[in-house]
Amino acid sequence: MERQHRKAENKVVGQVSFPAVFDAPIRDDIVQFVHSNMAKNRRQAHGINKNVGYKHSAESWGTGRAVARIPRISGSGTSRSGQAAFGNMCRKGGMFAPLKTWRKWHRKVNKGQKRHAVAAALAASAVAPLVQARGHHVDRVAELPLVLDSLNVETTRGLLSVLNNVGASGDLARVRASKAMRNGSNKMRYNRFKLAKGPLVVYGNNNRNVKRTARNLPGVDVCHVDRLNLLQLAPGGHIGRFVIFTQDAFDRLHSLYGSHDQASEKKNWTLGRNVMNCADLARIINSDQIQGKLREQRRENNSIRRTTRKNPLKNKTLMQRLNPFSKAHRALRQKAEVARSAARKARAAHRASAKGKAEKAARGTRHAALHEALEESFRAADKIIQDELAAGKYTALE
Repeated sequence: MERQHRKAENKVVGQVSFPAVFDAPIRDDIVQFVHSNMAKNRRQAHGINKNVGYKHSAESWGTGRAVARIPRISGSGTSRSGQAAFGNMCRKGGMFAPLKTWRKWHRKVNKGQKRHAVAAALAASAVAPLVQARGHHVDRVAELPLVLDSLNVETTRGLLSVLNNVGASGDLARVRASKAMRNGSNKMRYNRFKLAKGPLVVYGNNNRNVKRTARNLPGVDVCHVDRLNLLQLAPGGHIGRFVIFTQDAFDRLHSLYGSHDQASEKKNWTLGRNVMNCADLARIINSDQIQGKLREQRRENNSIRRTTRKNPLKNKTLMQRLNPFSKAHRALRQKAEVARSAARKARAAHRASAKGKAEKAARGTRHAALHEALEESFRAADKIIQDELAAGKYTALE
């Protein structure tokens, strides 16, 4: 594949072959991992003094004095004496888990992973939707990747004029408008202002003036093609930066990264391949070639689709499947319950009627007479026993 390269006046002046590195797999997961670890290598070790919070003459009072066993300031006569010390919950105490200078601040990153990440970032820079999704204004850019014949101008004014002519003026304006002061105390420590990332200019040996002329353009970064850096190609770990190549740098990518059938200059490394040439899975499955080999869809499905286990004691449909008589049995039980309820209401109504009250009174008279007869018979039997005892017919047992 060939790519047009343009002159400073945004005119096509020739064709250049397309490097194979732009066909590398766009692995944003590798880019995120490598960027996260590489970004840690610019940190400087910092921490507090190990004696901070422990510069007291303090000792625990031990047990038996109804106070905690935390070390306490020695001495007497001042409010400070007897106060707790050393603990992270104490006034002027030590810090919990303070940072140490011997912490593992830096990370080692596999060289092969770094190369694959750079290749993925380069491939993403040629995809216009990814570049626009990252926030760059490239609507006026003729094509991506953008290749210029030369950027070896003598002044910053000249370089700015070239960038405006090729359609990068919108992105440069976005960068200038994004300048804002940082929030919080961090503006006292590092850069007071934050600025968006603009285009990255990748130059070769024939355009050495770019490094000098671009250093005063806000948001514009420069990088030599032999020293491509993932921290510049994917700031924040996000692929799709707007990259402008000079022709010599673009040609250098052929030998630098090679291709699938040409070795690269990087030792013990080969350009990655895509697992799928077409990532549109729906298009592949619905194609005539695939659909022509598939069997016809089965219209009837007699198998029971198991989703969750149902309780037949609570699920009527499953109980009917297990016991076909369950529906009729349930209807009979409901009918019997209705009959019991009706009979219960009829008995209650009968008891409340005059006839029911008369029957209840008759039952009460009959029960009272029976009780009186039982008591009379008990009294008669007891009298007989008492008379026999008085006559001496019974003797007490010892």
